[in-house]
Amino acid sequence: MIKYIGSKRALLGHVAGAVAAALPDGGMVCDLFSGTARVGHRLKRDGFRVWSNDHNAYAHALATAYVQADREVWAERAEAVLAELRAVKPEAGWFTRTFCEEARFFHPDNGARIDAVRERIETMGLEPELKAVVLVALMEAADRVDSTAGLQMAYMKQWAPRALKPLELRLPDLLPGVAAGLCVATRGDAVEIAAEVEADLVYLDPPYNQHSYLANYHCWESLVLWDKPETYGVARKRVDVKTRKSAFNSRPGIGPAMQTVIERLKAPNLIISFNDEGYLSREDLVAMLASRGHVQVVDIPYPRYVGARIGIHNLKGEKVGAVGRLRNVEHLFVVTDRPVVLPVAA
Repeated sequence: MIKYIGSKRALLGHVAGAVAAALPDGGMVCDLFSGTARVGHRLKRDGFRVWSNDHNAYAHALATAYVQADREVWAERAEAVLAELRAVKPEAGWFTRTFCEEARFFHPDNGARIDAVRERIETMGLEPELKAVVLVALMEAADRVDSTAGLQMAYMKQWAPRALKPLELRLPDLLPGVAAGLCVATRGDAVEIAAEVEADLVYLDPPYNQHSYLANYHCWESLVLWDKPETYGVARKRVDVKTRKSAFNSRPGIGPAMQTVIERLKAPNLIISFNDEGYLSREDLVAMLASRGHVQVVDIPYPRYVGARIGIHNLKGEKVGAVGRLRNVEHLFVVTDRPVVLPVAA
């Protein structure tokens, strides 16, 4: 899957173990801030029925491919489409001009491939699930040849070695359907849809500080929407980055937003993942959750994202600051109507 700040790849075992402990007989799990859909993908693999939601279009595409789309329905058809797209002749366009020339996130040779493939996808009239699978294949192919430290806020001063490799389309790791029922992906604001959620357990992994996922991954948003928006700044961010704000990226806004989501959810079990660099403290969240049931907290240390470990760079890729701390602590809050035995020390 794509490189992603806040990705739960290293924490999947802890999250999946906590879900299994809370729902030993299985059930429906809603991931309200799905991001890369890593958690939903793992839970679907484990046999849970999954509902993945996010408000960004690229995240919705990832969830549609990795959670909603069943392998036995879409894999063969997607591979046929990818075979056709691999033969498309490169042709530079909006993506190349914006992200390879005005900015340097991708080499122009790959930019021309991305432009041509994305234009062809738009003309093919694909069903939503099939289009999402193909878009995710293109997104992941582009991610493998980017020239960044993992965020689309800056690019390398010199081309990263991987940026010189040719774009390669691969079929995403689609999963078979689960016996519990159809999995689903939606695109909505977590605060607005929280009251509509019907699930046995809700997993919350919200943004936790000032870092906006839309700003950090604006190339993917534009690639999926293909609206060729007005852009600004050295990073050529979408102009709507200035207006599509989340309360979870605001120090004064995150507390009320989180409280509202917690109060509106009707699910009997909650699991919340929250970072110790976040605007809310461990104590803040325990207080918010106390009325919901029995609260257990697991503290999991892990390395910071690669951009933090290599130091601070400006928008031209020049190093301008020193490396800070190298590890974070992820707090996993498990809220149930009874104590459960977790697979890690609480």
